[in-house]
Amino acid sequence: MRPLAIVGPTGTGKSQLALDVAERLDGEAEIVNADAMQFYRGMDIGTAKLPVEQRRGIPHHQLDVLDVTATATVARYQRDAAADVEAIASRGKVPILVGGSMLYIQSLLDDWSFPATDPAVRAKWEQRLGDIGVSALHAELAERDPAAAASILATDGRRIVRALEVVELTGQPFAASAPVIGTPRWDTAIIGLDCETGLLDQRLAQRTETMFAEGLVDEVIGLLDRGLRDGVTASRALGYAQVLDDLDAGGTGAAAREPTFIGTRRYVRRQRSWFRRDHRIHWLDAAADGNDEAALRQWRHVS
Repeated sequence: MRPLAIVGPTGTGKSQLALDVAERLDGEAEIVNADAMQFYRGMDIGTAKLPVEQRRGIPHHQLDVLDVTATATVARYQRDAAADVEAIASRGKVPILVGGSMLYIQSLLDDWSFPATDPAVRAKWEQRLGDIGVSALHAELAERDPAAAASILATDGRRIVRALEVVELTGQPFAASAPVIGTPRWDTAIIGLDCETGLLDQRLAQRTETMFAEGLVDEVIGLLDRGLRDGVTASRALGYAQVLDDLDAGGTGAAAREPTFIGTRRYVRRQRSWFRRDHRIHWLDAAADGNDEAALRQWRHVS
């Protein structure tokens, strides 16, 4: 049972297409989430996680598997999602991978082998991060590995630390450990969803308004008692980080709307850049009709 992956920028309708495809397969399919922030229990509104009653009876995997205090890692996801894919196929059903978290998807489809980690080296760079701050540490990475610094946000302390750790341990640029794009694991067919930038911006603006109208601020406040601030990954999620910043500044969270939209639009640009370099992806117009049939047609014709 060859898997089908549905990838692409945020806001293009990947989850709905996955459900449509699963229904076209008469329910003989199960969905594996590839959105890192949807791993977290309680992070529902801000991640646009489909409520159970909207999943049309299709089993979903890799949703609600972490507490907000846990750190999401690509290595854990690769291991657990691969086990899900193979278990689904063993049941005679089609695994449908859905999401836009770039490293997570590629680690799974290209069977990425991760460089070793060393607690002492990691601790040294984490201490350095605490001493000089994320911007200064990003500048140090730029001196050691300009390509890595260019690909990692200057605010992403965890990835900056990891890149410096890998560079020190391997003596090679961080990119040398990245997966090589080749034949996708399990002969997976990969569909990409995207649409014209102006239309997607409208969708993102509406998505942001809907999240705040549905109670994103209350969701964030509720998660504070569950340790959201202590979560290295969860606390930096789009929407959640912006609401936390506004609350910390004495606001009500409402002022986080515009920064959330801007941050999401910036993230979409990164997603597009990442996915467009993958020649294996068959792109569909997210605004078009009949994408479920087009996706299935591509899936059937993968060699």
